[in-house]
Amino acid sequence: MKISNELKVGILAVVAIAALIFGFRFLKGKDVFNHKPKLYAIFKSVGGLEKSNLVKINGLAIGSVYQIEPADPNINNIKVTLSITQDVNIPDNSVAYISGSLLGASEVVIEKGNSTRYFHDEDRIKTRVEDGLLGDLSSEAKPLMGKVRTVADSLTLLLSHFNNTLDVPTQRNLQEAIANLKYTIVSLNNVLTSVEKPLAASLNNMSAFTESLKRNNGQIDTILGNANKFSKGLSELELQRTMDTLNATVAALRTTVNNISNPNGSIGALMNDRQLYNRLSQVALSAEILLDDIRVHPKRYVNISVFGKKNKAGELTAPAIKDSIPR
Repeated sequence: MKISNELKVGILAVVAIAALIFGFRFLKGKDVFNHKPKLYAIFKSVGGLEKSNLVKINGLAIGSVYQIEPADPNINNIKVTLSITQDVNIPDNSVAYISGSLLGASEVVIEKGNSTRYFHDEDRIKTRVEDGLLGDLSSEAKPLMGKVRTVADSLTLLLSHFNNTLDVPTQRNLQEAIANLKYTIVSLNNVLTSVEKPLAASLNNMSAFTESLKRNNGQIDTILGNANKFSKGLSELELQRTMDTLNATVAALRTTVNNISNPNGSIGALMNDRQLYNRLSQVALSAEILLDDIRVHPKRYVNISVFGKKNKAGELTAPAIKDSIPR
């Protein structure tokens, strides 16, 4: 198929126009082959910010610094172009600032706003100055340095008063106190030296004792085993049978006591019958009177005398008066 000259001219014209557009965009500094959205921000100073540094929102990297260039011929401001690589919506009232670090690279941080409208490609984002870590340190260091100066002045004044207080007698007393302290330290060293050998001997004896325990560990185990067997033997004694026998004995003793206390029994009747007690007392009294009468009037009961006369004394009605135990 033969291509006409008119078609060739049209194709060439389209290519030329496309090249003109791409070249114009390239000369304006725009990336022809990168269609990712870009924002730009104006800063007074960028510090250590460089190209390819991260752009973050809430700690998440959403892009990088695409370009850094002067915003005017006098470089009063610097234009920073931000390439947004993540598909995110950034509210149009958000604010960007440069965050510096002592150890890491600087980065652009976007502080999100609350607007419901979002940035589009080539929009400008508002900026603010962030002191960063060094600014915080300097702001904290200023009052601290003031306090340090105050403390230094107070210390200087205290030392001045101390020097004025140390007159010649005070200095002499201080020197004597230091000399006494030195003497005390020397005495303490002598004491420690004197007890060093006994202490070493005690430690050696303790070490020997522990070694002896270690050597006799088997015998100690045997002794503990015998003690265990002895305690086991005690636990296996027939204590229950003994307790049962003791309980039976106590029960029998209780029965005996109950029988003695029972007034229906013989012993109980003897113990509880008052009339029987009175009768026995009368019998004992009569027996005593009879014995005394036999002792006092023996002839009344044995009349053997040839020449004797009959004892006409009356019978005893009560025990005779005794001044000694009768034989």
